[in-house]
Amino acid sequence: MTVKLLRNANIFTPHTCDIVKGKPFSRQRSASWEKGSILIRDGCIERVGNDIDVVEGIVPSMVDQEIDCRERCIIPGFVDPHTHMCFASLREAEFAKRLSGVPYLEILRSGGGILSSVRSFREASDEDVFQLTRKNVMTALSLGTTTVEIKSGYGLDTDSEIRMLRIIERIGRETPLNVVPTFMGAHAVPSDHQEHPDRFVDIVIEEMIPSVARECSPAFCDVFCEKGVFTVEQSRRILLAAGRHGMGLKVHADEVTDTGGAGMAAEVGSISAEHLLAASEENLGKMALAGVIAVLLPATAYSLRKPYADARKMLELGLTVALATDCNPGSSYTQSMPFVFGLGVMNMEMTIDEALAACTLNAAKAVGMDKYCGSIEKGKFADLVILDGETPAILAYNCGVPPILDVFKKGECVVSRSKDGRILA
Repeated sequence: MTVKLLRNANIFTPHTCDIVKGKPFSRQRSASWEKGSILIRDGCIERVGNDIDVVEGIVPSMVDQEIDCRERCIIPGFVDPHTHMCFASLREAEFAKRLSGVPYLEILRSGGGILSSVRSFREASDEDVFQLTRKNVMTALSLGTTTVEIKSGYGLDTDSEIRMLRIIERIGRETPLNVVPTFMGAHAVPSDHQEHPDRFVDIVIEEMIPSVARECSPAFCDVFCEKGVFTVEQSRRILLAAGRHGMGLKVHADEVTDTGGAGMAAEVGSISAEHLLAASEENLGKMALAGVIAVLLPATAYSLRKPYADARKMLELGLTVALATDCNPGSSYTQSMPFVFGLGVMNMEMTIDEALAACTLNAAKAVGMDKYCGSIEKGKFADLVILDGETPAILAYNCGVPPILDVFKKGECVVSRSKDGRILA
């Protein structure tokens, strides 16, 4: 049994939404304690709050390690609820093409984009893919991410998708992070099925889903519902089949065009709909009524030089909004949740408290992990980030320089940048 006590910290954690004028409005505020303390026992939070309340009844001999945080800010570890971190190679040349004006969907149709990542994955060894994925995940950890969702989808056949999911599972076993695996065999239509995409949909439903459910048991199934990829009806068929095999549901919806994917996500009971740059207000309203979480990916809009998703409208409609990196080799090569936080505040009209909730508690809800992480409260994992600042505002204020000092995963200090040695594992 290990007991740790973090003292003299400015603690910020998300809590519930307000109700404004009789309708839900996600004006999320943080609970906070100045010079607060956190008592950790066996990797979980036992007490949090004002120092006098936390230390009541505790004598020094009961604590294995006491850490003076020197009035720095502590927030929950970031939860990244949408990534494609498992891949075999980068796509820098494609990035240059996009900068010269070639549209993303045109690159995809010519065999680039996702399809190029499929080719490189199929040609790579498991160990090479594991090592690059591990590098991505450990970079994310160094920037404060303690729980991450990772999608498959660069296999696009049954054996390759199972292979990718097994690599993702290994990442969860061999790194400190909690890893949530998502099956995304419907990430693109393979080259040999371009003329008859419904045949590929049948393969996903009749072969891939039963096989991956049996062999890998991924937490979720996702589908790319977009013009030129999978239609609303094709996406619905895939998701309903995945649901029958015990997977939770997610949807890449309305990233480029308004296909109605957001409304379909509400229909099928998806836990989240993701991207949503082109989603209509009507379908966003359906998501709000159905409790579907809006996972927004501002680094993708930044990379593609597109307008950002309208977070302010979504919040006013009563949607729970989460933020994610969408880390992938094509349209958003970043592992940095601090960067995403800053984009949410500076470019999406989110308040500091809304962005904090979107990167922690709401993100945890979007991957079904909110019972375990996403906020600093009794019984949850002691997944914590110590910032080199007094409040979470430092994440947007100190632009381009992630002010992450120390990262704790289940009470263990897994990253330490403290300059004076006072905050050490």
